[in-house]
Amino acid sequence: MHDTIRRAALDGRFLAGTWLSLGHADAAEMAALAGFDWLLFDHEHGASDWRDLQHQLQAAAAGGSAATVLRVGAVDAVVFKRALDLGVHGLMVPDVRDAQAAQQLVDLARVPPLGRRGAATSTRNSAYGRDYAQYVATINERLWLMAQIESGEGLAQAEAIAAVDGIDVLFVGPTDLGIALGLGAGTPSDPAFRDVLARVAQAAATHGKAAGVLARDAAQARDYRALGYSVIAMGSDRGLLAQGMRQCASQLRELAS
Repeated sequence: MHDTIRRAALDGRFLAGTWLSLGHADAAEMAALAGFDWLLFDHEHGASDWRDLQHQLQAAAAGGSAATVLRVGAVDAVVFKRALDLGVHGLMVPDVRDAQAAQQLVDLARVPPLGRRGAATSTRNSAYGRDYAQYVATINERLWLMAQIESGEGLAQAEAIAAVDGIDVLFVGPTDLGIALGLGAGTPSDPAFRDVLARVAQAAATHGKAAGVLARDAAQARDYRALGYSVIAMGSDRGLLAQGMRQCASQLRELAS
């Protein structure tokens, strides 16, 4: 899947993902074994460092063929190079607000002629140099790049962002976007926010790009799907673990009464 994930996204194929925030290799391996199409490693709000990420990527590869995506904590050439040298299959960038910012992401993420990122000859992304020539020749076709729409400015410029060559997915951050628009933690059941979601999906579709979002549960995921979203993540290692522990504790307390 990881070699074809970008093309699958641009073709409108449904791609199921999940969030990994704990920074632990075991969680990455479990998620890969679970059968997701893609796994999101979170360096914006997650706990992992670069060494943790390397171990997570190795565990995910051992667990299956899910594509790996890093949500970066900063738009910086060093951050992009380091992530891609480690072998992530895609990048997600928070709070992209206009086409100029989107073009900067393409410049930092993609190799010439589409961007200006350099690629070292002996890093993990090219099998430590074994596949370097093939990597450089094919990575622009295989690397997928997600721009998050999380602000009023980003919403207003969604179509311009989607028009940038090299941006593949407009990915809504529903909580941040909803708060920014004065709609609270945005949900697809809110008619006003539903209209916002439809605008982003239409902006993506107009330019042959995919629309993505993080759903809180299966009911939300169905609503997003009906609105044209095809890159949908649900759940996180941190959230699922916390929820499971609370459920166990509650069930045990019931025994005491």
